[in-house]
Amino acid sequence: MSVINTLKSEFQTVFPRLASGKYVHFLMVRHSQSFPVFQTDGVLNTARTQAGLQNPDPISRLVIFKRKQVTPERLSGRELLRSLELTSANIADKEKFCEYNGENSCKKCPDCIIYGFAIGDSGSERSKVYSDSAFSLSPYEQSHRSFTFNAPFEGGTMSEKGEMRSAINELDHVLPEVTFPTVETLRDPTFEGFLYVLGNLMRTRRYGAQESRTGTMANHIIGIVCCDGEIFSNLHFTQSLYDALKSDLNAPIADIIIKATEVASNLLNQEPIRKTQLISGSQLTDLLSEVTAIYQDETRLRDTLTTLYQQTKIYAETYGASAGKKGKSK
Repeated sequence: MSVINTLKSEFQTVFPRLASGKYVHFLMVRHSQSFPVFQTDGVLNTARTQAGLQNPDPISRLVIFKRKQVTPERLSGRELLRSLELTSANIADKEKFCEYNGENSCKKCPDCIIYGFAIGDSGSERSKVYSDSAFSLSPYEQSHRSFTFNAPFEGGTMSEKGEMRSAINELDHVLPEVTFPTVETLRDPTFEGFLYVLGNLMRTRRYGAQESRTGTMANHIIGIVCCDGEIFSNLHFTQSLYDALKSDLNAPIADIIIKATEVASNLLNQEPIRKTQLISGSQLTDLLSEVTAIYQDETRLRDTLTTLYQQTKIYAETYGASAGKKGKSK
């Protein structure tokens, strides 16, 4: 039996109105693959924290705020929904049109119901995806570099007809191979909702500002936990991993993943939760391969997301912003 089939009993058959104590935690190591930019007001986001749980020395860490993580994943999912013609960017298509974070959001598609929305008097839906700021494993001083950018003439040079241009901007970037241990949580999902959010994590490649030119990151999923409550924070995870690696913070990513898996397992054993599934190691590898196969198969993918769309539409009409409107319009 495939790993996916053994998991189906862990999920809701429909999206419930109230929290039902079914949580899915995606344990990840986000790893920069280029020079991403996570900034506010022109400077990289940083925070002063304790280095580790056992090492009380304060250090500065790079921070990826929660929205800078979830937004690219959400947009990746919305792109997929449009490509399968489950939603549309055409405002004339009243049934399928959905505007991102606007008055004209459809309030019924998988993106709206799973990731939530808040549109003033038009209604709101609390996100079923819980995220928090991620902190770099290594100190800020070792994890960034400032670059100067030029604006050459069309000929590719900095001078033309005797006119010389100077550098126009200087910007701080995160260096490649900086690690951000992360937990992302999905509450009360259906099986299809689980596949949608997991697929977004697996398919999203670019994060931060200037993502069309840089910002490539890898989301190394090291474990998936099904349980009845929330677990440790991103900072707690990062500090625990810092202690475990000690001075070897620049170890190869394969070594960091092995150590992060061990640390996460130890932390989970300290949590006051009932674990129904902990997927890691070879079982996780098989699961991710099975999910990849679904996303590579047009028919299976369409069937999965069409089912999900029907689930979120029913939820919206029963409990969401659309509840009661169908009857009133008759």
